[in-house]
Amino acid sequence: MITLTSRILIIMVTVALIILSLGIPISMVLTYNDDTQSNVRSFTIDYKANKFLMDGKEFRYVAGSFHYFRALPNTWRAKLRTMRAAGLNAVDTYVEWSLHNPEESIYNFNEIANVERFIQIAQEEDLYVILRPGPYICAERDNGGLPYWLFSKYPNIKMRTSDSDYLNEIKIWYSILMPKMEKYLYGNGGPIIMVQVENEYGAFPACDKKYLEWLRDETKKYIQNKAILFTTDIPDETISCGKIDGVFATTDFGADRVHEMDQIWKTLRTVQPNGPLVNSEFYPGWLTHWQEENQRRDPDVIANALRDILKTGASVNIYMFFGGTNFGFTAGANDWGPGNYTADITSYDYDAPMDESGDPTLKYHKIREVISEFLPLPNIPVPEISKKMSFKPIPVTPIVNLFTNILEPKLFEKTVESKNPKGFEELNHGFGFMAYETKLPNLKIDPTILTINGLHDRAQIYIDNNFIGTLSRDNNIKYLPISAGSGEKLQILVENQGRINFHDLNDRKGILGNVTIQGQNGVLEELHDWTSKSIPLKSDHLENIFEQYKNSVNPIEVNKNGLLLNGPSVFVGNLIIEETSILDTYIDFSGWGKGVAFVNFFNIGRYWPLVGPQITLYVPKELLKTGSNPILIVELEKVPNDRNIRFTDTPKLDG
Repeated sequence: MITLTSRILIIMVTVALIILSLGIPISMVLTYNDDTQSNVRSFTIDYKANKFLMDGKEFRYVAGSFHYFRALPNTWRAKLRTMRAAGLNAVDTYVEWSLHNPEESIYNFNEIANVERFIQIAQEEDLYVILRPGPYICAERDNGGLPYWLFSKYPNIKMRTSDSDYLNEIKIWYSILMPKMEKYLYGNGGPIIMVQVENEYGAFPACDKKYLEWLRDETKKYIQNKAILFTTDIPDETISCGKIDGVFATTDFGADRVHEMDQIWKTLRTVQPNGPLVNSEFYPGWLTHWQEENQRRDPDVIANALRDILKTGASVNIYMFFGGTNFGFTAGANDWGPGNYTADITSYDYDAPMDESGDPTLKYHKIREVISEFLPLPNIPVPEISKKMSFKPIPVTPIVNLFTNILEPKLFEKTVESKNPKGFEELNHGFGFMAYETKLPNLKIDPTILTINGLHDRAQIYIDNNFIGTLSRDNNIKYLPISAGSGEKLQILVENQGRINFHDLNDRKGILGNVTIQGQNGVLEELHDWTSKSIPLKSDHLENIFEQYKNSVNPIEVNKNGLLLNGPSVFVGNLIIEETSILDTYIDFSGWGKGVAFVNFFNIGRYWPLVGPQITLYVPKELLKTGSNPILIVELEKVPNDRNIRFTDTPKLDG
């Protein structure tokens, strides 16, 4: 009787004889089979040993957050290499839905939105990738990264819940995004080892488990077992709301809570008894709002806290390792309670180990030293601090006023007449400003009180083009006295300062309530018959204005302190660069009021030196060229006496 083993041996010998008769070396066949086996990649969790396993071997990561949309694409490689030189073995990044899908059915994966190229470069620079596609990401970005047009399309939408409209839009978005990501999953030969499901959901009051389970399944359709699905939640009583069955749980905390780390891990263990410990957001700095001090953290405290975390055997992601810049109108806002709206500054420096320009800081070197105690450092030199440029003061000229009617075809994207003021989203208007106009009735008392209810976010009030005052959501000021005889035409310029990015995701913009004046005996009279005009301040719009009015001068009226009296104005200057070797620089807005700046028609962000703390705006060298560089400034409030702007080689974030 021939045994099974003997039969297998006979078959193997027969196959070998056939191969030899064809002249094929057996070594080629054996080599091919070995390679096939070695190409089977896996990143899994050993829950009994509380370890990650990469291809069956114990693994842990020390990662750093770097959001591709906060740096220009030509700088990605240098920044990722600097991160690798610090000893990091992974990069953590969000995917911003609103960046890639800015309007309904419009998708963008080019230039700063080329997330595939970012992942490719990370792999080339020997970094694994932790992908956080949200769809809600927070990240101190407008609306937490959710597209504004969801409000326009679905006025009653309930974000981050099992609302069918919300789920359907995620389904469409993931059908576009996720197939692009599949080839980069670790199990498919790529660098993505982990994919997050939602983001700090436990802190969101809805606690909708049905939504989380749906999102888990929708994500798993694309990820399958090719990477680990995970959640991140704050280590407190809300952590159970963020936990999803079948999804690996992690937590987040900064140096200020390292002293209670044992309790933090115990809290994590209440929802996940076994598995590796992970701090998915260890904070080396913190976010900063306008009208407050820049949030700094001591380098030694951060380094020592990181060492304590790594001693426990945990994996960690340093949020942020490189922060970068909220270019354009992408910065979000927070509202820590009723009447406490606060807008985020343009810089996302975050007091991170790499500064806003990507240079290593003292904190970087101290963190690198700590990492070297736990992981081998690569043979990559740490870059020197890069030189920056400064220039002589550049004069700027006012060319148009934001209220000038002759600009309507170019400056105002949409104009609507209605009984009540229209909000941004009602006009499919995402960012920038809205101008409102109506006729004042005969005022019965002098002075009277003008009130704007539901102001989101900041309003400058004019009567017959004369500045009257400012109302402010962030300072909870919604009343303004006006005098009888001031004029007939009431004009209100409302600025979107950034949609709330955390906790509250129903932050629509514009005048959302009514506008009233106080009559005799305190009776309120509501104002009607409004014209609402959207002013998006898009780059192409400003370029058209520049071409038409670059040789014009629009006289402005200011008081002795430089306060603009007849409305916001567009100023133009020209930076002439003679050097062929161009370096980074910063625009110093000392002496200016509040506004938005464009360099070569690229929106570099909002400035507000009157309150700070940020005084300069970062200008990457990639935005500049030898020769002429048009600089456009949309100033809302105040100009310096010399009407100059200054380019400096030193950032000012602590003003």
